[in-house]
Amino acid sequence: MSEDLNPYIDAGKITAAAAASLSKLTPGAFCTHRSWGFGRIEGWELITGQITIDFVSKKGHAMQLQYAAETLTYIPSEHILARAATDAAAVREQASKDPLGLIRSILTDHRNKATADEIAATLVPAVFDATGFKKWFEATKKKLKADGHFQIPAKKGDPIVLQETAQNPHERLMEQFRTARHPKDQVVALDAAMKSLGDFAKEVEELRAIASEVEEAAKRGGRIHAAKAIELLITRNEICASHESLKPGPEAINIAGILAESPGKLTDIFSEIPAAKYARVLEAFPSAFPENWEERALRLTKTSEPRLSGEILKLFIAQNKREVFAEHTRRIIRERSASTDFVLWLCKDRDKAVPEVIDEELFAAILAAMEADLHAEIKSKRLEEFIFDDRELIADLLGKAERDSARQAMRKVMISPVFADLNRRSLLARILKVHPELESLVTGDHDTQTPSSKGESLVVSWASLQRRKEELEHIEKVLIPQNIRDISTARSYGDLRENFEFKSAKEQQTVLNRQKGELELMLNNSRGTNFENVDTSVVSIGTVVTLEPIAGGPSETYSILGAWDGVPEKGWVSYQAVIGRALLGKKIGDIIEVPTDTGTHSVKITAISQFTDIESLGTTVA
Repeated sequence: MSEDLNPYIDAGKITAAAAASLSKLTPGAFCTHRSWGFGRIEGWELITGQITIDFVSKKGHAMQLQYAAETLTYIPSEHILARAATDAAAVREQASKDPLGLIRSILTDHRNKATADEIAATLVPAVFDATGFKKWFEATKKKLKADGHFQIPAKKGDPIVLQETAQNPHERLMEQFRTARHPKDQVVALDAAMKSLGDFAKEVEELRAIASEVEEAAKRGGRIHAAKAIELLITRNEICASHESLKPGPEAINIAGILAESPGKLTDIFSEIPAAKYARVLEAFPSAFPENWEERALRLTKTSEPRLSGEILKLFIAQNKREVFAEHTRRIIRERSASTDFVLWLCKDRDKAVPEVIDEELFAAILAAMEADLHAEIKSKRLEEFIFDDRELIADLLGKAERDSARQAMRKVMISPVFADLNRRSLLARILKVHPELESLVTGDHDTQTPSSKGESLVVSWASLQRRKEELEHIEKVLIPQNIRDISTARSYGDLRENFEFKSAKEQQTVLNRQKGELELMLNNSRGTNFENVDTSVVSIGTVVTLEPIAGGPSETYSILGAWDGVPEKGWVSYQAVIGRALLGKKIGDIIEVPTDTGTHSVKITAISQFTDIESLGTTVA
């Protein structure tokens, strides 16, 4: 049909080169288009100067001759796309009986290289559905690796390359190692090769040569790329472990030497090394830092991800130092300096890691770590998600807690800025499941250790109640707005990671929010009084009690007042204080034990009267 195109050439409607391309695109021929994909020429309409193509997704599409010549690519009938379109059953049979031959054909038709996605586009949906292709291709890749004619990439998006000459896969990986310019690429090639070390190194001398090459690469990169040099030495050690005669000599470069030269880079080194290699690095710590390896290893727990913490514990166990690790764990929990990743690891592996610290102190450390992340604007939710996903965690943490400790845990949850309202309620519900006696804290009838019924509110003087309200108002109207301005100003200084002013302002924000929440909780749970009409037949709130020591000595006088009215130098004590609780409900003539600086002593109640110095309460700071 090329002769039919001569009038169009003469008329200048198409070029001679376009006519040459169109001469192959005869009716029934196959083609591809960069946008519409594979298609088949349906016919020519020379009167209108058009070609009609049936694309898979666009049937009967007409194109002008010149445009068709420029955008369509001719596909011969033996091309895999044409075969899949005309005889999918035959291609499917070849995929089953000769998968390597089919891949070879596909790569040949793609100029000897194609990505997995390009191979999939060739066979799906004509030959396989998506699931069937994935299963077939995974099985075929193993055969491709063993064949030697196919270069399988380390990265998923890189192409499979067809080679004329078969090459042992391990020889190819070693060649990639030798030609790599960056230690990272050297490590990738070696890691792939080490998966079947015996296949590419049959002789001891060959292993020795490879180990020597790897060691030299580690020496070259050790100062600049410490982590990758260590990975190379791990591989060197694996090679040398295959034969006794290959053991590195005392002068050979080793992992301990690189660690000793990089004491300030330990955190960075572990951030670059795969988790599977942590143990191999940590076992070199005692040699690298003979005087203080424990301190350096424990310092890593401040920033380590959970698996590294577990490997550090294994190192301490292997060195018979488990109690050192346990004491460090108890200390950072007590100081509330444990990171979210560290407490996450303790919770995840609580049956095996350090089970003796699974208690209410760890619960408090968890909240502290989450609040630290909040003001540092760390958005990871792994710890919070784990708390809610693990249905047994709260019971394990608080199940053995004393009533007061559990009450404190609930209050911390109630005022913590970390939780959204629904999550807060969910967490409180779990605590109540373990400690149902604390339900009044949530319902509003807060248990405050008052002398009468469980649901009684805090009893406070009107003066101390007013001071608390003024304190809350000052936080809400002065301190918090100022803190918001401070955060905004500090943010404008730039890089938040190194911005001390910003970090300080965010820490202050957490403190203010906590103080605000605590004050709101206390005010909601308080009842003001002037201590009028009190019952003086027994020691009660608003009474003055005179005590006579049984062993002799001067008498003692205490005023039993509200929860916020304690002033020891005046003899005013809160009814919630130890001595207040010891005296409440007692009568004249009763002998009781009251606390002293050195223990307790026995006293006898000789008088009970009403507290009358109400005016002084208004001028005394609680």
